[in-house]
Amino acid sequence: MNYSRFLTAVSAARKPSPIRILTELQQRSPPSLISLAGGAPNPNTFPFQSATIQVKNGEAVVFDETTMKRALQYSGSYGIPELVSWMKELQRSLHNPPTANYSAETGQMEMCVTTGSQEGLCKLQPLGCNIINVPSDQYGMIPEGLRDILSRWDPSDARKPGSNLPRVLYTIPNGGNPTGASMTTERKQQVYELARKYDLLIIEDDPYYFLQFQKPWAPTFLSMDVDGRIIRTDSFSKILSSGLRIGFVTGPKPLVDRVVLHIQASTMHTSTFTQLMVSQLLHAWGQKGFLNHIDGVVEFYRAQRNAMLSSANKWLTGLAEWHAPAAGMFLWIRLKGVADTQQLIMEKALEKEVLLVPGGVFTINSSDPCPYVRAAFSLSSPEQIDEAFKRLSALIKEAQ
Repeated sequence: MNYSRFLTAVSAARKPSPIRILTELQQRSPPSLISLAGGAPNPNTFPFQSATIQVKNGEAVVFDETTMKRALQYSGSYGIPELVSWMKELQRSLHNPPTANYSAETGQMEMCVTTGSQEGLCKLQPLGCNIINVPSDQYGMIPEGLRDILSRWDPSDARKPGSNLPRVLYTIPNGGNPTGASMTTERKQQVYELARKYDLLIIEDDPYYFLQFQKPWAPTFLSMDVDGRIIRTDSFSKILSSGLRIGFVTGPKPLVDRVVLHIQASTMHTSTFTQLMVSQLLHAWGQKGFLNHIDGVVEFYRAQRNAMLSSANKWLTGLAEWHAPAAGMFLWIRLKGVADTQQLIMEKALEKEVLLVPGGVFTINSSDPCPYVRAAFSLSSPEQIDEAFKRLSALIKEAQ
């Protein structure tokens, strides 16, 4: 693939930081190396000495004095090597990417750590890009809708300089925010073939991948990627901690390298402390322990979802419509007889002491009327969810 056509002028002009390169080299060097190159502060001057973090299973993440010095110091922009290597093995195990053994030039799978998957997305989205909405339903993006949009162009336009043929397709394939929609395997295959035909990159933003309520988990775009056209973002925010801010970008090396150059010029790297904390935990667990933890998280959210669906059936039947989400933490609800939920939620809902997100804030043009609201089932107890929907039903009845 010609990856240069997907780079903005700013991205293409970025050069590696010589200082950051030295940091990466030093990370991989033996302890006997004497380096006078770095501009890092001396960790002996830092006030923190050691830490022990108790894990719920009775184990502990221990930072002795040596580890603490490393945790408080600068680290490489790709991420600490042991965490990146663990995650690469996980990606191979879960997705078996065809690109794992490609050469760098042909789209070899590469990874980097980001400060949450949000940073990865921020680095991938240029300012001022033109956004085209693709129709979707309860099963995610509709391939026929995408095909209709792309039919405005000839596939050969991808090879023409200055062509306005779309270059990137963005999707949340599992438990999408806000709709809760999950794309079927058949649709993913159809979408991928359209991406091949029109030479599109696909950004597979999958923060709810580990919150799928049914097994086996759905095949990913990454698992289908024979061309090296998938950039995948993963997040630990929903399964380990949202405050630790640990995410990953997986994709063809030429483009992940560009993401890292952007990191070098902005955040420099994700917190070494949080990377070491998560890395120690994952190495102690192994893949089996990690996936066992995921099973427990999914069990909790499945029960929460079922409680919300039960309360929706109890209070909102005849007043609203919804589909049971197969992943994630949201229920997307269309209120009957309400053309736009913005004023209803932002003003009148507060009077009823119930708060949801008006659907219009998720649309490309937020001023367009939207009859939907988003309800999250992650934090509230089943009793609170039931009372919230009772109050919402009264609100809908008053608005109709």
